[in-house]
Amino acid sequence: MADTLTLKLSTGGDVVIKLRPDLAPGHVERITKLASDGFYDGVVFHRVIPGFMAQGGDPTGTGTGGSDLPDLKAEFNSEPHVRGTCSMARTPDPNSANSQFFICFDDAHFLDGQYTVWGQVESGMEHVDALPTGEPVPNPGKIEKATVS
Repeated sequence: MADTLTLKLSTGGDVVIKLRPDLAPGHVERITKLASDGFYDGVVFHRVIPGFMAQGGDPTGTGTGGSDLPDLKAEFNSEPHVRGTCSMARTPDPNSANSQFFICFDDAHFLDGQYTVWGQVESGMEHVDALPTGEPVPNPGKIEKATVS
């Protein structure tokens, strides 16, 4: 299984994420498959809230889309939501995560145990920090290329 996910962002560099199959094997498998299939290439960060998180992974760019794969069963874990944490977005249904994910800018412990943590940024967080902000983002930053290794 892959150890890292690298997101080449439009903000000028690579974000290297350590994958955590020990925490969420099903979610890591999904992220890895989608990245390997090119699903995330060109996808925007449609919701970027300073001091909170940057959310992407929706091919429609609206926050309402996902992949054609079935939704995932929650794999909530005890890993805290801190700066650089990568976690899955979902609807109020805990078992509705699909392709959307978010990267935390700062500590967000109120999310702990309620969202599935699947990775941690190892390098390149400055490129996440540089994403244009908004809900929705008027001129969103995007993932130019996602690769697993």
